[in-house]
Amino acid sequence: QVQLVESGGGLVQAGGSLRLSCAASGSIFSIDVMGWYRQAPGKQRELVATMPSSGSTRYTDSVKGRFTISRDNAKNTVYLQMNNLKPEDTAVYYCNGNIRTLTSTFHWNYWGQGTQVTVSS
Repeated sequence: QVQLVESGGGLVQAGGSLRLSCAASGSIFSIDVMGWYRQAPGKQRELVATMPSSGSTRYTDSVKGRFTISRDNAKNTVYLQMNNLKPEDTAVYYCNGNIRTLTSTFHWNYWGQGTQVTVSS
């Protein structure tokens, strides 16, 4: 019913930039929070940044000042601009959306398939 499709990952040198995109599609009634999470090998998935439909954004401390999350609500799309990338940013990045479908009463969490970001030193 709902799909989140990420794009924009890849290989970049330390200090470089990447921009991730995630588009939600399907029988969507409304979207509350959208965000990005990441999972490095051998580690748990962690929050990177979240952005509600209206309100303040939230970032994990390690990316503050380097990453910027933004949304285009008309396109049901969330972006993550990543600057000054570091090798420790290497991970699979997952898009998350808190979405209410046309046939549901509540918002549910949906995940994208993930996109690999690799930062070389």
